Amino acid sequence: MDLSRAEWSALRDRTPLPLSAEEVERLRGLGDVIDLDEVVDVYLPLSRLLNLYVAAAGALRGALNTFLDDGRGEGYGAQAGTPFVIGVAGSVAVGKSTTARLLQALLARWPEHPRVELVTTDGFLYPNAELERRDLMARKGFPESYDRRALTRFVADVKAGKEEVTAPVYSHLVYDIVPGERLVVRRPDILIVEGLNVLQPALPGKDGLTRVSVADYFDFSVYVDARSRDIEDWYLARFRKLRETAFQDPASFFRRFTQISEEEAVDYARMVWRTVNEPNLRQNVAPTRGRATLVLRKGPDHKVQRLSLRKL
Repeated sequence: MDLSRAEWSALRDRTPLPLSAEEVERLRGLGDVIDLDEVVDVYLPLSRLLNLYVAAAGALRGALNTFLDDGRGEGYGAQAGTPFVIGVAGSVAVGKSTTARLLQALLARWPEHPRVELVTTDGFLYPNAELERRDLMARKGFPESYDRRALTRFVADVKAGKEEVTAPVYSHLVYDIVPGERLVVRRPDILIVEGLNVLQPALPGKDGLTRVSVADYFDFSVYVDARSRDIEDWYLARFRKLRETAFQDPASFFRRFTQISEEEAVDYARMVWRTVNEPNLRQNVAPTRGRATLVLRKGPDHKVQRLSLRKL
């Protein structure tokens, strides 16, 4: 179903706004222009829809437990509650990280599911040393640069209800996995998994058999969409802002771009976009758009203009 922003906004019903302008400011990514109007029009209806989905998943689990109960008291094979898993996908610089953080903040305000965890797939990139060994540093962000087996195992373990599951931690400052540091997830009500390639289908193994992909564990998925030339503009604008802020840190992997002219630095960023990020978007990320439950389509001003919701 294709909906305009106004049509979608009307579906929020009486959902209250639990975030202040200051909280939205803290949650938005560098270069994102999201404001309270965007939260009210786009993300409140989405949080309401997801709340309904979570409740329906719980009711379905209850129906299955009723069916499995063979009258022996405890129930045969009865399932305890398992986390509802949401995938958020889209290009570099399209604003998917802001979308994921907003969803985490809004969904945690619902009393039915206060424990909402967010994990990005950056933590499942191979360390730089391994990428260099595999000659993949120039393809960082492409599907083959991730430990997809570890990512799928992580989400499967959370979905299975394990008491504690850990994930590697990635630092954008040093542009690498942080040795010895782990993110700990303890039985959340909802898990949000954000990343470029989270909607990728499983690839056949060497034996020709199709494996399970991380997307197979999603209960709902969101794809943040925009025209490639708009995303390129946002990517370059974000690079300029990072050059003035985070890149100034002496520990930054990208500090060298503060030592050259802005024109040289932006020329490099444009080259990276056209040789790495745009081909990855075209070849790997955009083709997964049709697998999403919901597509958010942004205009040149970074604001959501239309939405497409998959029918059941």
